[in-house]
Amino acid sequence: MKNKLKSILLVDDDDATNFLHKMVIKKLDCTEEIVVKNNGEEAITYLRTLKDGKYPQPNLILLDINMPVMNGWEFLQEYKKLDKNQMAETVVTMLTTSLNPDDKERSFSLNEINDFMSKPLTVEMLKDLLDRFFLFSD
Repeated sequence: MKNKLKSILLVDDDDATNFLHKMVIKKLDCTEEIVVKNNGEEAITYLRTLKDGKYPQPNLILLDINMPVMNGWEFLQEYKKLDKNQMAETVVTMLTTSLNPDDKERSFSLNEINDFMSKPLTVEMLKDLLDRFFLFSD
């Protein structure tokens, strides 16, 4: 892929899922960096931490709902409180196994959520996401 994102943040507590999603992302070669955090608290801490004088500002966050410590909904409550320079122009996609229609409806009621998808992430799903939000094309 010619265009590349600076970074993608995976927020999920399942190691096998993270492994699979990293493989899909690497197959498309669409980002310079993949960062994995195992729960919302780790992800918020990461987004608030300066590295070389800058906040990480991932281009895309793939967020699970059901996680220990801080779930996806709790993450979003904290995410809303971040300074704009900690958020940047980030696209947040709920990527979950939840089949609860209330979760999907709730996600679309939040301005911070750009999309809602069911796991597992596939190459086709990621291509579609990149085309819609980052204007990637083959």
